[in-house]
Amino acid sequence: MARLALLSVSNKTGIIDLARSLVEEFDFDLISSGGTAQALKDAGLPVTKVADYTGSPEILGGRVKTLHPRIHGGILARRDVPQDITDLENNQIRPIDLVVVNLYPFEETIAKPGVTLSEAVEQIDIGGPAMLRASSKNFAHLTVLCDPAQYDEYLQELRQNNGVASLEFRQKAALKGFSHTASYDQVIASYLSEAQQYTFSGTQLQSLRYGENPHQPATWYQTGTTPTGWTAATKLQGKELSYNNLVDLEAARRIIAEFTDTPAATIIKHTNPCGTALGSTISEAYQKAFNADSTSAFGGIVALNRPIDAATASELTKTFLECVVAPSCEAEAQEILAKKSNARVLTLADLSSGPKDTVKAIAGGFLVQTSDDIIADTSQWQIVTERQPTDSELAELLFAWKVCKHVKSNAIVVTSDRTTLGVGAGQMNRVGSVKIALEQAGEKAKGAILASDGFFPFDDSVKTAAAAGITAIVQPGGSLRDKDSIKAANELGLLMVLTGVRHFLH
Repeated sequence: MARLALLSVSNKTGIIDLARSLVEEFDFDLISSGGTAQALKDAGLPVTKVADYTGSPEILGGRVKTLHPRIHGGILARRDVPQDITDLENNQIRPIDLVVVNLYPFEETIAKPGVTLSEAVEQIDIGGPAMLRASSKNFAHLTVLCDPAQYDEYLQELRQNNGVASLEFRQKAALKGFSHTASYDQVIASYLSEAQQYTFSGTQLQSLRYGENPHQPATWYQTGTTPTGWTAATKLQGKELSYNNLVDLEAARRIIAEFTDTPAATIIKHTNPCGTALGSTISEAYQKAFNADSTSAFGGIVALNRPIDAATASELTKTFLECVVAPSCEAEAQEILAKKSNARVLTLADLSSGPKDTVKAIAGGFLVQTSDDIIADTSQWQIVTERQPTDSELAELLFAWKVCKHVKSNAIVVTSDRTTLGVGAGQMNRVGSVKIALEQAGEKAKGAILASDGFFPFDDSVKTAAAAGITAIVQPGGSLRDKDSIKAANELGLLMVLTGVRHFLH
């Protein structure tokens, strides 16, 4: 008797090709439900609807289709237990050798703006997870597939092993099935919990060589059921990504996401920007960012908000870079970058979308906060000095403020011509950060802008900035001694703007 495969998928990518191979190469019979059955029929493939196989019609608007003993008995039967085989024969149930299931798009549904609770609830799959769990439990006797990416590997298993998938493959597929249902349930639980319970899980993508240091094992996981963010990126060339690469890439993505209207480039070292700039072209933006601190740029992580063209690629190959990411890469540029074969070059079409929350582990638990994705609104800023900003100064202040947001606190950023000149990051006191940023800027600080992620508790840093030639300062304000800093700015002829928002980054 032909073997039996059950196909019931929401994501129909690759299902027709898989089904055709099952029928034509390996003599499978197919049973299927709903839209999958129709798709197979339209493709000219022989298929029996689940309702016809079970003798029970789909009911409740399709909510109940596969929850039937002829389905779950065929999935759960142990082929080496005589009583199970007898039960199958007595109830006219065929054993099922392959189950191909993926789930209703709950995560995609709740991501849509304005989705209602009832709309979301309708996308909670019931029969699919039940079949996935049952099939995964019985991996000793059948194969379960929940991802189109598994189809080719499964067919190769059959071709190489006389039409039978190996136990090793079946167990690996079962683990993926359990991981898929766990991730799916986690998304639902988080959506419905309304912050009373915070759960998260992930599916292992790959083991990394190590973590921050060689003695720390590390693993990369994908959250959710659909690849997004870095799991959806395409690596065009280069070595495998490391833990530190991914951490720095995310820091670069967060900065570059601040700039959409103008070509922008940032170069990251240890999660801090050593150079960030805007330009009329992406090549110009990168050159300005590189020249801001060419010493630190060596071995850096580069993010660009425009496609990599040939001119930019030529500049990128002039120094050693760990990683480069951009929305896309032109063919000519890719040929140029190939000369630096070890450099990791990635494309990620959406560099703007990031996680809604950030999670930090602590002893005995973890902390969750919403991501710092507030959009700067200069109309809400308060100009507190006698001198008023020009349009150009306001644009420069905004640029400096956006960059400063992504520098480790205490953060100070000095900029001019939409380019960082000096960055003071992660110092134990703000005075130290001011000193580092101004020393790095040097003579270029004359006429430049200074941004601070937190307020100035004393006027000493204002005086230091003015002495170096700084002409305008943007800071959140909120100190009991704001008046001292404002007074010093007025006396020294500086412009000072208070944003009313701080951006500490620990």
